[in-house]
Amino acid sequence: MEWIKLIGILIIVLGFVFKFDTIATVVLAGLATALVSGISFVEFLELLGQQFTNQRVITIFIITLPLVGLSEVFGLKPRAVHLINQIKGLTVGRFYSIYFIIREIAGLLSIRLGGHPQFVRPLVHPMGEAAARTRVSEDLTEEEIEDVKALAAANENFGNFYGQNTFAAAAGVLLISGTLKELGYDFNAANIAISSMMIAVAALIVVAIYNHLFDKKLERNHKKRKGTN
Repeated sequence: MEWIKLIGILIIVLGFVFKFDTIATVVLAGLATALVSGISFVEFLELLGQQFTNQRVITIFIITLPLVGLSEVFGLKPRAVHLINQIKGLTVGRFYSIYFIIREIAGLLSIRLGGHPQFVRPLVHPMGEAAARTRVSEDLTEEEIEDVKALAAANENFGNFYGQNTFAAAAGVLLISGTLKELGYDFNAANIAISSMMIAVAALIVVAIYNHLFDKKLERNHKKRKGTN
């Protein structure tokens, strides 16, 4: 009957399949696992509260949200767009490639830029859209705006993913090195960070090419549009 203790996994899978509320699904899975394991409802609530208290540091990002809102209200976004408009020859692809490099350097130095809600949405995406409008000298279609927005998110994800393990003391690097040592492999954190740097450089080349192709696609679409008018 030990298998019954895995009922929480089944509940999570079903919850994701049927697209139920994520938090409710996880809490229900934890409660079901606790009850079949002989833990009372009161003890389950105590464990839940204790774990939330122990991991409360992950909710610190909420503090930054009012700061982002105030920055937008007082003109940070328009000033960033104005700055991009003053730079000649800057395309959306080149700008995102520069941001990708900054993101990887930040990962190498273990500097947290904030991510999508604090940095990409209020700054990176509007600046990329401004670069795109400056390049084509006309309005973008709704589909093109969504593509520029998606490209900003993609560069953030790629830069963060491939840059975070280039810092030897990063949590992911320490976890990997510890696991490899337990399995008998002679790898330390520095070896993993160096290997991650090579992957990060390869990712930079691939992403830069993709961003360049996006620029060409955007210019080609607007040339066709002008030709038909």
